[in-house]
Amino acid sequence: MNLKYTVKLANGVEMPRLGFGVWKVQDGDEAVNSVKWAIEAGYISIDTAAAYKNEEGVGQAIKESGVKREDLFVTTKLWNAEQGYESTLAAFDESLRKLELDYVDLYLIHWPVKGKFKDTWRAFEKLYKDKRVRAIGVCNFHEHHLKELMEDAEIAPMVNQIELHPQLTQEPLRKFCAENNIVVEAWSPLGNGKLLSNPEIKAIADAHGKSVAQVILRWDLQIGVVTIPKSVHQERIIQNADIFDFELSEEEVAKISGLNKDERTGPDPDNFNF
Repeated sequence: MNLKYTVKLANGVEMPRLGFGVWKVQDGDEAVNSVKWAIEAGYISIDTAAAYKNEEGVGQAIKESGVKREDLFVTTKLWNAEQGYESTLAAFDESLRKLELDYVDLYLIHWPVKGKFKDTWRAFEKLYKDKRVRAIGVCNFHEHHLKELMEDAEIAPMVNQIELHPQLTQEPLRKFCAENNIVVEAWSPLGNGKLLSNPEIKAIADAHGKSVAQVILRWDLQIGVVTIPKSVHQERIIQNADIFDFELSEEEVAKISGLNKDERTGPDPDNFNF
């Protein structure tokens, strides 16, 4: 297992199990440098979004990295204000322009905007059929959102990127996604940093000679979840990828999963107002 370790999506596309997220990373030097450091450290999956306002920096880093485009897996996301059929197609073109890419590997609906996400999904299906994206999916969809979307969808979402960490393990939703061949991806895998001082995880980390962050990211992999930690510090970017040389026991995985409190650090997808 290493950074090239993948999971197969419903359509056969291979998606890396560990990626690099750029939420809250400033456009310009910070985005360019952190993405270049990630690529140098061996990451091949980069996760951005229109709302992060750093697609240009991500694109520049990809160009300057010298790595072939086809060797990378690039994800971006459609923001809420652009949802709807025509506006989605226009927003996708704008994301490609900023990234300076001909296609993205994965395009995601960022949040389930009521009354709009079905029309938006039709545009996603068109982009997929037109081979402008290799895979399509959603973020922050509860089970009822997924069911509503899939009632009329021609193509089911291949990925659901959700807030997921040891205090929000999302087990019922993960089970539903598994039954429907939807890969689950974790954003905020470290619980916004809140979990880094957790004594139970710290004890497990000490036993393995690893950091708390490394143990949580390893837990993600072992429960079958794709994960995308973010950092703007080169040393941390490298450390977050150093999770392939140890394994948690079943007891350790269960102990970490047992920390669940159904506690969010971000908005509830049933109750967001942006």
